[in-house]
Amino acid sequence: MKTNSTATERRYEALLQLLRTSETIWNASRLFFGRWDLSASQFNVLNVLRDHAAGLTQIELSRELITHRSNVTGLVDRLEERGLVARKAVPGDRRAYSVQLTKAGAQLVEEILPEYYARAEAAFEAIPLKDLPQFNRQLAEIDATTTRIAAQLENH
Repeated sequence: MKTNSTATERRYEALLQLLRTSETIWNASRLFFGRWDLSASQFNVLNVLRDHAAGLTQIELSRELITHRSNVTGLVDRLEERGLVARKAVPGDRRAYSVQLTKAGAQLVEEILPEYYARAEAAFEAIPLKDLPQFNRQLAEIDATTTRIAAQLENH
């Protein structure tokens, strides 16, 4: 029985560490992007759009960001107010809009990315490059399992 208890304790410690790390990353991101008066989520919108010159609909954007469409609307509204993105009508669909980076939005992303990448590199410097694929797989497994548990909880 001691072995099972030890395994449970180790998993709980790992969960707590993952939660602490997640919170630390979120706080560091908030401070980092705050210098440009952006949230991490707003930056993610800009960064995703950077790779889609023709833009994305808000539904496509929500899929890329793995977030609910209603959250994307608020993010796009705030970015549009700042002139960092623009909504353009989608030909053939009067209800849909394509969200595109403006020149100012593209310039802002290009200004942020070098330091962003440098900070991300520094955050992972303790993990050898050869170990990152396994680390990513393990995180993906935790994510998939947690997603299944959440779905089960929603159905009860």
